[in-house]
Amino acid sequence: MPRVNRKEIVADGEIQVFHAISRCVRRTHLCGKDRRTRRDFSHRKEWIRQRLEFLAGVFGIEILGFAVMSNHLHLVLRTRPDVVKGWTDEEIARRWWTLFPKRKNRDKTAAEPTQEELDKIMSSIAGMKEKRRRLSNLSWFMKCLCEPIAKRANLEEKTRGHFWEARFKANPLLDEMAIAACMAYVDLNPIRAGLAETPETSDFTSVQERIKDRDARTRAGKPINGEVDSSSSEQNKHSGWLAPIQLQAENKATPQTPPKRRASNKGCLDMTLDRYLQLVDWTGRQLRKDKPGAIDKGLPGILQRLECSADTWLDLVRNFRKRFRTEAGRPASLAEASSLRRACRVANQRG
Repeated sequence: MPRVNRKEIVADGEIQVFHAISRCVRRTHLCGKDRRTRRDFSHRKEWIRQRLEFLAGVFGIEILGFAVMSNHLHLVLRTRPDVVKGWTDEEIARRWWTLFPKRKNRDKTAAEPTQEELDKIMSSIAGMKEKRRRLSNLSWFMKCLCEPIAKRANLEEKTRGHFWEARFKANPLLDEMAIAACMAYVDLNPIRAGLAETPETSDFTSVQERIKDRDARTRAGKPINGEVDSSSSEQNKHSGWLAPIQLQAENKATPQTPPKRRASNKGCLDMTLDRYLQLVDWTGRQLRKDKPGAIDKGLPGILQRLECSADTWLDLVRNFRKRFRTEAGRPASLAEASSLRRACRVANQRG
């Protein structure tokens, strides 16, 4: 099946969720252990995790899930142009300066801009409009993630050339079932690859970040309300920059403090963090032949809300990329997206 033109699936100005993948060009030794030279480049995984956390606090793009593997990277991203639309021009200028500073501190971080420097960025109306668009654009997010990592790796190896294999791949996730299946697929990548036994030992994954904060909350003696997502707090040390799991209606009567570590406090699934962790753990047990497990009595309720049987769910997670090469969603969601693309093509041809 030919790949769909990215312009047909990525729409500026619309809230969308994507599964993005980027792969190293020279395979394992770029992010893991090089069997030939026996050099270990696993520390670069932390580079990527730190860069993701930095970008989550700058872009109007939320990170729902991630997994940094030895030779590739999985991301579940949600664009939030609606959030960026509410930012002032000065906030747009500050965020842009943070990404591309004209002055840097000794530790290579962006120096504090002067008002004159911010005014210079804001002086162009057309330039500000474009910067506002880019701060919620998927391609610009991936550029600001991949390019610095490639330069840093080449500098470390004292070499030149490509670090990433090609342009990143992006597949739209059209409904909640697709989002949940993709998040589980991404979080279970290390387990399926035989690199970890459990979600909590799956290094450099979003599920491990969430579990660390949940465990810290438990050790501190803080109660965990089953109806409230314990990962929703931006103050969580490990996962505070990730989008919360549970969808929660915003209390319009109470002013919401804009978050600093992520674009918004909006969740992504109609379930609590604990229920999501149960779903991931159960799914991982079914996908691993050496891990016996029984279906939790509470899980069918989750799958029913996702309009998905247990067998269909396991097939989705196990064969996620094979089943959905372009877009992911229920048949009705896929048919609607296909109709919209056809309508856009017809309109472009007539125009």
